[in-house]
Amino acid sequence: MSEKVLDIYPNMNAIAITLRESFSADRNGWSACVRDRDQGFKLSRRYDMIDIVDRVGGGDSFASAFIYGYNAYEDRQQSLEFAVAASCLKHSIMGDFNRVSVDEVEKLMGGDGSGRVQR
Repeated sequence: MSEKVLDIYPNMNAIAITLRESFSADRNGWSACVRDRDQGFKLSRRYDMIDIVDRVGGGDSFASAFIYGYNAYEDRQQSLEFAVAASCLKHSIMGDFNRVSVDEVEKLMGGDGSGRVQR
């Protein structure tokens, strides 16, 4: 599907799609994929989100984090991983605003899912 969209819209450079697996209201699988004209198709790691606080803002946080990642990282895989990790963290925050830092997102990207406060 992503390849077809890029064929239809030649001025579009990339398309990113979130992939939610809904098991219950407070447990979801969360991942995403991106197709980039230059770097091809990429699939993110999958997070098993348990005890979801709020799904509101999950898509917005993914989109804004992907735009940030697209500008911050040359590798589209990293852009995608940043967006998925940021959105995953957003699911633990009430409301529509993602209150996490770039450092917190990068820690989760790197595999630190402990949730420990780092000071």
